[in-house]
Amino acid sequence: MARKKKQVINTKAKKKRAVARAAIHYPGSGTLRINGYTLDAYTQNKYIRMIIEEPLVLAGDLAGKVDIYVNVEGGGFMGQAVAIRGAIAKGLAQINEDLRDVYMQYDRTLLVDDVRRVEPKKPLGRKARAKKQTSYR
Repeated sequence: MARKKKQVINTKAKKKRAVARAAIHYPGSGTLRINGYTLDAYTQNKYIRMIIEEPLVLAGDLAGKVDIYVNVEGGGFMGQAVAIRGAIAKGLAQINEDLRDVYMQYDRTLLVDDVRRVEPKKPLGRKARAKKQTSYR
């Protein structure tokens, strides 16, 4: 019996300082691992879990046919969740071209990285734009 060779797709997504790199093995058994942990072990927060699972839910039965391994670093927990979601969506869209239209109609940020970054702090202020208040009297 000839075994079908696995195809591996590597993708990357960013959100603020968080960078997620996903390796999607096709065909697979439907596993999702983030930094070596299952999704349940990675986060207990249901909202973050829903954000990460969005591209898998939209993909339908394709999600059960792939193994997804994600490495994420930098940023906070919310930026990491959005970066993971984008990396997974980009990989699944490469496997099935029809998903690209589904993702774009649902939420453009699944396939397009958010280029906004934190503005650096300036002198004479507490933050990037806030300045020390001056008194005129």
